[in-house]
Amino acid sequence: MSKIYFDGKLKRRYRKAQVTVELLLVLPIFFLMLFFIMEIGLLAHKIIVVNHAAYELARIGSLLAGPMGGAKDEEGARDVTSKLNAVKCEMFKNCNQVALITSIEDTAPDPQTGGTHVNQDFVVTLIYPVKLALPGPNFFLADPPRTAHVKKIRVTVRMPIEKPFFKSSSI
Repeated sequence: MSKIYFDGKLKRRYRKAQVTVELLLVLPIFFLMLFFIMEIGLLAHKIIVVNHAAYELARIGSLLAGPMGGAKDEEGARDVTSKLNAVKCEMFKNCNQVALITSIEDTAPDPQTGGTHVNQDFVVTLIYPVKLALPGPNFFLADPPRTAHVKKIRVTVRMPIEKPFFKSSSI
């Protein structure tokens, strides 16, 4: 009688059940990995966009902050920041959520002037919040608090301020 229970039909039924159980065990892990890869791709796209925007803002700021740009005093520096904020709002739909921090930093003395003139860099920092879309990876990728599902991308770009050429002392 025991042979009746272990005939070919019953073995196939057990195999089908085994495949179903294995699928139910592996499927959540597979989807978590798939969602993680997709979220990383979306995040990488946003990082590229924010890097390009920060580069463009630094380029515009370095041209505006130079001698021809008019930022010779505090009022001119505020004017540069307001112009950059206007450009930032043209680049991003949610420009109120994107933080723009600008500064001018001294670098090395200019060898063309014999060290009397110091070169300057225009530094732009963009902080762009990205709303994470897919379930699962939010826990690993989001900034605290993790319940907000937001990752902040912070990009800093330095650009030398455009200045006129000085006469060389060797000529």
